[in-house]
Amino acid sequence: MAASVSLDNVRNIGISAHIDSGKTTLSERILFYTKRIHAIHEVKGKDQVGATMDFMDLEREKGITIQSAATFCMWKDYNINLIDTPGHVDFTIEVERSLRVLDGAVLVLCSVAGVQSQSITVDRQMKRYKVPRICFINKMDRAGANPFRGVQMLREKLAHNAHLITYPIGAEDQFQGMVDLVTMKAFYFDGDNGEKIREEECPADLLDKCKEARENLIAAVGDFDEVVGMKYLEGQEPTVDEFRAAIRKATLSLNFTPVMTGSAYKNKGVQLLLDAVTYYLPNPTERENIALDQNKNEERIVLKSDTSAPLVALAFKLDEGRYGQLTYMRIYSGTVRKGDVIFNAVNDKKVKVPRLVQMHADQMNDLEEAKAGDIVAFFGVDCASGDTFTDGKVKYTMTSMFVPNAVISLAIAPKDKTGQANFSKALNKFTKEDPTLRVHRDEESAQTIISGMGELHLEIYCERIKREYNCEVIVGKPQVAFRETIIQKANFNYTHKKQSGGKGQFGRVSGYIEPLPADAVVGYEFVDDIAGGVIPRNFIPACDKGFQEAVKEGRLIGFPIVGVRVTIDDGAYHDVDSDELSFKTAALMGFREAYEKAGPTVLEPIMKLQSAAPEEFQGTVMGQINQRRGMIVNSATNEGYATIDAEVPLSEMFGYSTDLRSATQGKGEFSMEFQKYSAVPRNVQEDMVKKYQEKKAKDAK
Repeated sequence: MAASVSLDNVRNIGISAHIDSGKTTLSERILFYTKRIHAIHEVKGKDQVGATMDFMDLEREKGITIQSAATFCMWKDYNINLIDTPGHVDFTIEVERSLRVLDGAVLVLCSVAGVQSQSITVDRQMKRYKVPRICFINKMDRAGANPFRGVQMLREKLAHNAHLITYPIGAEDQFQGMVDLVTMKAFYFDGDNGEKIREEECPADLLDKCKEARENLIAAVGDFDEVVGMKYLEGQEPTVDEFRAAIRKATLSLNFTPVMTGSAYKNKGVQLLLDAVTYYLPNPTERENIALDQNKNEERIVLKSDTSAPLVALAFKLDEGRYGQLTYMRIYSGTVRKGDVIFNAVNDKKVKVPRLVQMHADQMNDLEEAKAGDIVAFFGVDCASGDTFTDGKVKYTMTSMFVPNAVISLAIAPKDKTGQANFSKALNKFTKEDPTLRVHRDEESAQTIISGMGELHLEIYCERIKREYNCEVIVGKPQVAFRETIIQKANFNYTHKKQSGGKGQFGRVSGYIEPLPADAVVGYEFVDDIAGGVIPRNFIPACDKGFQEAVKEGRLIGFPIVGVRVTIDDGAYHDVDSDELSFKTAALMGFREAYEKAGPTVLEPIMKLQSAAPEEFQGTVMGQINQRRGMIVNSATNEGYATIDAEVPLSEMFGYSTDLRSATQGKGEFSMEFQKYSAVPRNVQEDMVKKYQEKKAKDAK
């Protein structure tokens, strides 16, 4: 990085959009025009090299961005730190954590599709972190390109106060360049890669339309800037500098979105976008960054982007490479040098900074120091994603990024026992890197369960375990945690007798089992109603143990039994042959005898499901829920979006995310949480019992 660049000339920006809008292609052009790379490579196609920012093999094969990639470049006198983020909803955490640390963003829209489902999600994330943005309507060379509809959709679907600041000259295969509405000059991009910019007067046939668009733009930004506002009212023309200052002020207020047009693939308009980034997006000093002072009861502190202030940095992304952990950091205040000792404010651990680098995709450039406003990476600093670091003079923490809940789970195991060590290593690494990937061991089924944002998300991790850790994995449906219960009272009277030369075994227990009330907190209750010493007091706990053993595994499908009260009220013992084991066995067998007569039933977990999709898909989404034995509780529509609340059995929810997305053109979203246990329908129970009996018979062989 050029050390001479002042903070006013630093821009930390991200490129975000719906999948396939051209983010990575745009990043590639930015790197080319800023001379960071000397040749342009494409995301898909015959290009063997692949785009610079998609450096993972999987990204190159699938032609999608999976991880956010950071780089930096110089444009004119400005230093631009750039993060290219994924568009697919399954990798939404990558966008989330990037926007958390960026000062500005470029929202890319496709000129044909306009605002799509993921554009809505990304916009929500930008609003969450109060990130000012420029909108770039890309793919102007495509058939059906219509940037004016894009602007309309920005206003209607995202409620943006959006206005064109460049006006397209032609569209589709006639797309030639654009008119800058601030200077009213036309720009054309010549040469093999559009590197030669030709500036001309506005074409005569577009003059009226451009004047009208410019008039609207002046009126819109005049609301944010007094100078331009007054000139507009008095019918005077603002100067170029006044006009740019007004657009900047409007953009930074978060209540105005400047819209540009272009085609990254055809190398048109990217240089003007870079200019706009320097003109209209904030430098680090113009963003309000809040820290919480842990010594003052989490009092809110506004951090100044001052290089001489105490150090405050946020670790926003971890990447476990071949040479150890790479920790991406955004430095909010202060300066850090190679060899400095810094403190993790979360656990008070001291860490020495062995190596400081600036990332260019997967390449590293060593640095001696990093200052407020920089985005850099530390080598060998062990921490978790979202930790705050200081120089020990203050105890501040930054608020972390928002982490959405996992929506889908899979059971996963290494194919060979020999791969167990690598398998554990991979899961440890991935869960540290990605907060949306969760791993837990299901004690009941002894399975390792991974949960994430969608089937593609988990599929990518399974593939990475195979490639990066040379460990083949078997993936299966996770076992649903069923339960068993009873619906009526049943008596038992069981005598356990065993005579085998010498001391025998004897114990008789009598009583009944009954269902607990529906609102009972415990799953099992033991009641001792023995009177007159028919069972000695010292054997009562053994009876309880026997019943507890019995409820561990039900007789229908082998799952635990819940919601049961056991009462013993009679029995018999033998002075010589009775012992604890006799009564424990009598209780276990007595329970099983009564269980068969008590109407045993299988219970399944019922999930509270909320699905949302554009209104036109409401019927389809409801149909899908009904097919999955779901019960619709409520449905509502708001601003063209339908939200459906339902109760659905968990066992029917596998594959739902894929089905929902394919039925709603990728626009459907859902969230799911556990609600209650409920009895499975009789026909489903019969099937389950039959399968369990077959499995038992098979295992017995």
